[in-house]
Amino acid sequence: MSGNYSRVQAIYQITNRETLPPKPSQKLEKIWALDVFTLNKMQESLPKSIFKSVKNTIQSGEPLDTSIADVIAVAMKDWAVSKGALYYAHVFYPLTNATAEKHDGFISIQGDGTAISEFAGKVLVQGEPDASSFPNGGIRSTFEARGYTAWDVTSPAFIMDTDNGATLCIPTVFVSWTGEALDKKTPLLRSNAAMNKAATKVLKLLGEKEVAKVNSSCGAEQEYFLIDANFANIRPDILLSGRTLFGKPSPKGQQFEDHYFGSIPERVQIFMQDVEERLYRLGIPAKTRHNEVAPNQFEIAPFFEAANVATDHQQLIMTILRNTAKKHGFLCLLHEKPFAGVNGSGKHVNWSVGNSTQGNLLDPGDTPHSNIQFLVFCAAVIRGVHKYGSLLRAVVASASNDHRLGANEAPPAIISIYLGTQLEDVFEQISKGDVTGSKPKGIMNLGVDTLPQFPKDPGDRNRTSPFAFTGNRFEFRAVGSGQSVADPLIAMNTILAESLDWIATELEAGIAKGIELNTVIGNLLKSIIDEHGSVVFNGNGYSEQWHKMAVEERGLSNLRTTADALPVFQQDHIIELFEKVGVLSPVELISRYDTYAEQYILSIEVEAKLVVSMAKTSIYPAAIRYLSDLTNTVAGLKEVGIEFETEIPRKIAELTQSMLKTVDELSEVLKKHDFATPEEHMQYCANTIRPLMDDVRTYADALEAEVADDLWPLPSYQEMLFIK
Repeated sequence: MSGNYSRVQAIYQITNRETLPPKPSQKLEKIWALDVFTLNKMQESLPKSIFKSVKNTIQSGEPLDTSIADVIAVAMKDWAVSKGALYYAHVFYPLTNATAEKHDGFISIQGDGTAISEFAGKVLVQGEPDASSFPNGGIRSTFEARGYTAWDVTSPAFIMDTDNGATLCIPTVFVSWTGEALDKKTPLLRSNAAMNKAATKVLKLLGEKEVAKVNSSCGAEQEYFLIDANFANIRPDILLSGRTLFGKPSPKGQQFEDHYFGSIPERVQIFMQDVEERLYRLGIPAKTRHNEVAPNQFEIAPFFEAANVATDHQQLIMTILRNTAKKHGFLCLLHEKPFAGVNGSGKHVNWSVGNSTQGNLLDPGDTPHSNIQFLVFCAAVIRGVHKYGSLLRAVVASASNDHRLGANEAPPAIISIYLGTQLEDVFEQISKGDVTGSKPKGIMNLGVDTLPQFPKDPGDRNRTSPFAFTGNRFEFRAVGSGQSVADPLIAMNTILAESLDWIATELEAGIAKGIELNTVIGNLLKSIIDEHGSVVFNGNGYSEQWHKMAVEERGLSNLRTTADALPVFQQDHIIELFEKVGVLSPVELISRYDTYAEQYILSIEVEAKLVVSMAKTSIYPAAIRYLSDLTNTVAGLKEVGIEFETEIPRKIAELTQSMLKTVDELSEVLKKHDFATPEEHMQYCANTIRPLMDDVRTYADALEAEVADDLWPLPSYQEMLFIK
């Protein structure tokens, strides 16, 4: 049997597969939020006074009146049961990038042996999963198991309807028995509250009388790959690590740039439509879909939503992408770099802050030079990113994102801000102390009478910037495709809260001295841009000159790997930041460092073990079979007097020997476990294990280019990226 029998079978299954027919299209208005317990549904099912109370909690941040929980629970249960739900689940987000849920039945057995559906307020408000079985960085020992989930009323409950039945899902926080946050939602809610408090104080000092609750908002652009499940099932590396650990480049990759925004393949579009219907039923505002740069890479992007809800919805998007892909015979890959040599996947997090009274606080308007409110908030961001840029790098650090950051497809690991030519000019004027105006928008005239003229933005975009201003928001482009958006949002909210609090203190001090408000603001803005303007960079973030300038002249950090970035969580000024703002205690912050360090180490070790296993049991046998065939053929030809070129067998033998030698070295270094600190262990992974893995791959990929295709056991890049 040939070595690629499984590949042949996979290709046969794919090419003879019947594409699922598209579902009949339904009007958006009929399916929108159909499976969500929305405010409208609450209003229909709750007494007026109770609805008013819970609405105030959701919209204004008023404390939840737990005395009304029983009434809400009954209404929520009745609605869920009417949708076919027999179970409910407290859904929470532990210190992984995944979603966790514990299912309980509505069933209650009566004294006469009959059963009824029952759901009390106390079980709506609080649950109790095991806290020691989730990553917790040492906060909970194995024998100390108690943890709690608590209902987050600001994020709506919903029905998750699958082929296996319907479940009422209730978004919750997850904390330990001792009160520490074990999840990503708790600190996100705290960071938003801290930012709201500081922003409200600044707005009032700027003269605003009526200030509604200030909230951060998020719109995350999700990139992903789709490959046929028949291929994925015979690639152990994809199944266990989410990426290919071996594979030579396809003769055609993305060099023609013909996939980006190209026509969406029929099978993929049917999948996308299925995903979008599921999202719409859950009230998730999916807006954009398109082909991305790499072959078989795609993107989905939603409208902006409040950060907490957007984070929950982002987790649902990842879940639904994966689950729906299976139904269509795909595997959805959210790894940041599943294929070497083509673009990886990110998750650009568009972030802004605003409220119902002042609007978007990061909207510069037509004359940003005179928009004091915008300038103050934008300056606060500049100050925060400069002071805590290393934190922004740390919250996007992972073994998988290390493959992407710094490549010519994603932002570098150096955190800088792109403002665009208009805003850069305004802040330069502020620094010089003489603000005269803003560069106006232009008019685009295409020279064709039938084409309309349209306004041209006053500045271009910069795809090499990790933190770019894009009109009325900042886009954090360094976030990885498989990561939760919670950590980046927590970091951005926290550094903004700290900066705004500092600005408020400075404004109060200036006003107390009797200085006119505009003068105080002008001096404040000038001091910020003079001290922190070195983080602003509008040029090419990929250039060697920038990397040298950023570190040597501007003092910015270049944390190239996760092993370099994660120790930032242990730095005193970062611990002080989170404690001062009230987002994470020192214990909670260090627990995150320990958890993420462990995840990094485990990820590298799993991949390294896979490299050893696949090299020995798949690639080596294929190379030896082919070498045997070649040498037998050469020997046979020689017996009949025909001299045959032996360079290819020699090359294959040398590559195979080199690969096995490196595999043995990798196996040996994997045995080391006596590390003094997590930092030492991470650096060992980054600087010893990873390079050996790369060396094994170099030899294996070279063998793939030499060994007969009918003997090669693994689906190739050409097959996985182009056979749909």
